[in-house]
Amino acid sequence: MMPSVAVFAPEAAEQLAAIYRYIAANASPEVAERYTSAIISFCEGMQQFPQRGVRRDDIRPGLRITNYKKRVTIAFTIEPDRIVILGIFYAGRNYEDLLRPDQDG
Repeated sequence: MMPSVAVFAPEAAEQLAAIYRYIAANASPEVAERYTSAIISFCEGMQQFPQRGVRRDDIRPGLRITNYKKRVTIAFTIEPDRIVILGIFYAGRNYEDLLRPDQDG
């Protein structure tokens, strides 16, 4: 069964909003809107080829990582009915530590 929808975890939605705010402040709201809308479209299109990216089970079981235009790292998992976007990391942020499950609880 192919995933039918992409959903954004709250953390990913906040990271996307932070990217919007950063670009809006440094370029313009119009540029920020185009860029973040393109990221959303990219994520929604992942249901066509959900196995893209690189598996990173070393960070979290089932985690996959892909990139958007070499500036954004997208972390996601594939479930039977959906793709869950766990994180959207801009410009080389250290996603590995942020995505690792807590070692000490």
